Amino acid sequence: MAKAIHSMIRVLDETRSTDFYRRAFGLEVAERLDFSEFTLVYLSNAETGFELELTVNKGRTEPYDLGDGYGHLAVSVSDLDAEHARFEAEGFAPRKLVEFAPDGKLVGRFFFVADPDGYQIEVLERSGRFQ
Repeated sequence: MAKAIHSMIRVLDETRSTDFYRRAFGLEVAERLDFSEFTLVYLSNAETGFELELTVNKGRTEPYDLGDGYGHLAVSVSDLDAEHARFEAEGFAPRKLVEFAPDGKLVGRFFFVADPDGYQIEVLERSGRFQ
């Protein structure tokens, strides 16, 4: 069976992005590989072996066009309300809390937040299938 190990996004500013992901999700730099034309930064935390790979293309000054194909990354947290309040206090501008319950059955509680490059991240409460 295949094992998911990382997802990659392109970012403009390594410091700004690593600071956001550290403060927002507790992701720390696991490894940084610097090459002549680009840098790869792998972020992780003790919660999971899955990593977020940031690709920083040197010399790039224009924001990336996220297009209409990108969806979102998702993380789970134990206390969604506390995390939403913390994100607000950090100035991350989280979107509103949502209870997704079609036909009256709760599927999940979540909110979205955008990282400094505009990538959307869904923050889900740990319950049901979103452990």
